[in-house]
Amino acid sequence: MGRVFMKLRVMPKGVEVDLEQLKEKVSHAKPDEVEITDFGIQPIAFGLKALIVVVVMPDTEGIGDTLIESIQAIDDVESVEIEVQELV
Repeated sequence: MGRVFMKLRVMPKGVEVDLEQLKEKVSHAKPDEVEITDFGIQPIAFGLKALIVVVVMPDTEGIGDTLIESIQAIDDVESVEIEVQELV
């Protein structure tokens, strides 16, 4: 079984959301099998910034969906988009 690299763009609900706190919430919300390898911040527009989350996980059916659903369930999150997904 292989591993999957995934880069996610997490959009906060507004400019007032503290991205450092959001990082902590994402770290706690992820499934145990998922390893977060990096966080980044991407300016969007008008002061809004997205949180970029880079993860590696087993190539197991449904684990990516579970990860996205758990992040979307966080109160401060507006949306989650997959920017890159590939086998490693």
